[in-house]
Amino acid sequence: MFEGLFQPMHLLVIFGLAILMFGPKKLPELGKGLGEGIRGFKSAMKDEPGPVRTTAEQSRLS
Repeated sequence: MFEGLFQPMHLLVIFGLAILMFGPKKLPELGKGLGEGIRGFKSAMKDEPGPVRTTAEQSRLS
């Protein structure tokens, strides 16, 4: 299903549509925000804290 998705011509069309939709000034900001979001997600997945306790559980334990 996704065999030919990342061919160079397809990527050029996607990039052209992105420029038309957002404009050339907004694209670097969108890319930066996307990169920061991915980095934050990866670091949160690496930390893997223990199970999350709800406020009801915390008040019972106190």
